[in-house]
Amino acid sequence: MRRLAVFLFAALLSTPLWAMHCPADMAKIDARLASNPPTDAAVLAQVKELRAEGEELHKSGNHSKSVEVLGKAQQLLEASE
Repeated sequence: MRRLAVFLFAALLSTPLWAMHCPADMAKIDARLASNPPTDAAVLAQVKELRAEGEELHKSGNHSKSVEVLGKAQQLLEASE
């Protein structure tokens, strides 16, 4: 019973943390696109699409999926260096 209580407490505590993580990830992507966008148009389009999808997920309250999608966009940006 105690483990369940600890798990539930941790789960409830982590939800707002995911919510705050999304805007930080979006800001990083925006800064990167402004300062050093990918030269490949297909990669640029995919990053913009993932960034928009991540924002929509964030607004709808699906923060864990938003962080996942925004992470994919950041990985594409890093790979395009």
